[in-house]
Amino acid sequence: MVSFRRIHHVAMQVKDVDNSQSFYEHHFGFETYFDHEQVDGVPVVCLRLDDTVLELRVGAVAPDGYQGCFFCLETDDLGADVETLKKAGVVLHRDIHETTPRNYEERRWKRAIFKGPDGELIEMRGR
Repeated sequence: MVSFRRIHHVAMQVKDVDNSQSFYEHHFGFETYFDHEQVDGVPVVCLRLDDTVLELRVGAVAPDGYQGCFFCLETDDLGADVETLKKAGVVLHRDIHETTPRNYEERRWKRAIFKGPDGELIEMRGR
């Protein structure tokens, strides 16, 4: 049995991060709490509305195949959950690897990415 706690965040690919960031802050009350540029140069901005996180990414298809929209689940036991899903035949897109922490609580988190039945990406983060 997997130990997922909640959806950690939902990510959307956008054409212009600054424009989208302003739009969601101005019209929907989101606040920016993290932004950075990934090693591949893709800008990422994370907005928070209470405990809901919306991640905005820029660009065409990223080198890891990301395109469009995906969601991320938070887990208390990343290693065990990854093994459970692999044994169940869920397609692993990218095995457990380091990730950039967005806040103090995430400083030792790692992540893994699976594929859903239609090729959609399902990220999971945790210890």
